[in-house]
Amino acid sequence: MNAPTTPADRDQAGRGRQAALLAAVDGFRKAKVAVVGDFILDRFVRGVIERISPEAPVPVFHGRGETMALGGAGNVVANIVSLGGTALPVAAVGDDVAGRTILAMLAEEGVDIAGIVRSDDRTTSAKSRFSALNQQVLRFDQEEIRPLQAGEREAVLAAYRTVLAEADIVVLSDYGKGVLLDGVAAEMIALARASGKPVIVDPKGRDFSRYAGATVVTPNRKELGEAVGRAVAEDGEIVAAARELIERHGFSYLLATRSERGISVVGTDEARHIPTQAREVFDVSGAGDTVVAAFALALGAGLDRFDAAVVANAAAGVVVGKHGTARLSPDELVTALFRDDATQHSLRSVVDLPTAELVAAAWRRQGFSVAFTNGCFDILHAGHVSLIQQARATADRLILGLNSDASVRRLKGAGRPVNGERDRALILSALAAVDLVVIFEEDTPLTLIERLKPDVLVKGADYTVETVVGAEVVLKAGGRVVLAELVPGKSTTNTIARMAAPAGARS
Repeated sequence: MNAPTTPADRDQAGRGRQAALLAAVDGFRKAKVAVVGDFILDRFVRGVIERISPEAPVPVFHGRGETMALGGAGNVVANIVSLGGTALPVAAVGDDVAGRTILAMLAEEGVDIAGIVRSDDRTTSAKSRFSALNQQVLRFDQEEIRPLQAGEREAVLAAYRTVLAEADIVVLSDYGKGVLLDGVAAEMIALARASGKPVIVDPKGRDFSRYAGATVVTPNRKELGEAVGRAVAEDGEIVAAARELIERHGFSYLLATRSERGISVVGTDEARHIPTQAREVFDVSGAGDTVVAAFALALGAGLDRFDAAVVANAAAGVVVGKHGTARLSPDELVTALFRDDATQHSLRSVVDLPTAELVAAAWRRQGFSVAFTNGCFDILHAGHVSLIQQARATADRLILGLNSDASVRRLKGAGRPVNGERDRALILSALAAVDLVVIFEEDTPLTLIERLKPDVLVKGADYTVETVVGAEVVLKAGGRVVLAELVPGKSTTNTIARMAAPAGARS
């Protein structure tokens, strides 16, 4: 297929890609991911420190509450479930308090735990973090790092073979606690490849040879540098290191997470660097697990590696804005892909109606109110800007319906619009007050209003509530209609008239 060459073709291709990304998020619910690796119990204890112990020169920690979360491979499972997918876990845990707690937490999430082997001879990894005034003061680890014993290994591989038949894709989440040591990872990769199932490996340590033949490995920048024995930072260094590992270990490609620099996807013949979305970072704990989970689901939903990385990058951008080992919902991911940062506005914010419906529904499920206004917005002027700003002030999000060129010609006559729909959409999408722009072909936006179901419908005060198209639909649904104040003398018609007037007659 030939690449789009004209701006209009590129815009259309961009909107098609947006729709594909959102369809993939919706398709997560059909994806089944086998997750194999080290399951860890994360315990977070909150408290205060008010004095020093009389027994020794150490602070006395007074506990004020605690929470527990699935860590390690368990966090990958938790993220897959929260994103709407199906996780099929395979692991070995001890028959101890931490192991039983992990199994109970997975069962509460509705996860099938038949693939998790319980062993009397194994200690389940548990990490307890003690924090006072939002500052971690101590971490206490309980674990025993060792490979699977013969019986454990046989049981885990048997469980894996069963799960593999059902899974669409495999994730090996290696936290270095022993489940994937001594050739277990290699055997699982071989079984998956023989079954035609892609394998994603979140690696641990410097030796990537244990993952030879995997479809993709997902190191962070530090891990990538350690694997090749040199520091890597810039794009060229990332690509060179990735291709060295691809050639050495037979990976199909490599996905490198680069913290504030985003994600790099590197193959033998193509590399792309996806920048991160700027946002305040509270905690990076578990962000790598979120990347792996979202990437696996996106591949399972049919996206290629590059678009899957875009989705994973957006997912990571959400969880680093949360505290602790966080996860996210499909709605949060949808809105992250179409964020309202002024720095992110572009034609990416110009979407088709089905995409706008998905985004608007996600906003409402997150508790955001949605406003709608519409117009031709032919030559943008102060009156337009005032209307848009007033509309945005009525709700948390604003969707703007834009008449297509054909629609404008029918409404305004020959010679209009002065600016084509692509240019008008680009200008409007660059305004910080506008979250989404939807171009419509009809003479009125009634279909958009019926399908988008805005909470607030905004039009200029030259209308009455009775004459506003879609008012009845919005009011019947419990919404409201707002008539925005007009800026006197500001209109596209007046602007065109002044442009046509002799220079001395212009005011």
